[in-house]
Amino acid sequence: MPSSEQTLSEQELHDLTDALPEWALEDGRLVRAWTLPNFVDAIALVNRVAQLAEEAQHHPDIDIRYNRVKLALVSHDAGGITARDVQMARRIGASFPTAAA
Repeated sequence: MPSSEQTLSEQELHDLTDALPEWALEDGRLVRAWTLPNFVDAIALVNRVAQLAEEAQHHPDIDIRYNRVKLALVSHDAGGITARDVQMARRIGASFPTAAA
């Protein structure tokens, strides 16, 4: 895998979707969505993701629609998906393995 500053190749992106099936490629970003029981639970998930993001100093784009949360990872400074995004996706996935919709 390339350094965290290099964008992933087409083959690496393909391999990534096999390795992280709960995540998808959408508009050049690594995306995952959750549907929670209610708005309060959705905000709680976002707050927990925020803690992980601060620890990693890598912050996802977040969209909240009532009980639905969508995260998107991309390294804007590198112009695409990098190893940093993959690492963050794995951290998030390990923390929230069953909340995916």
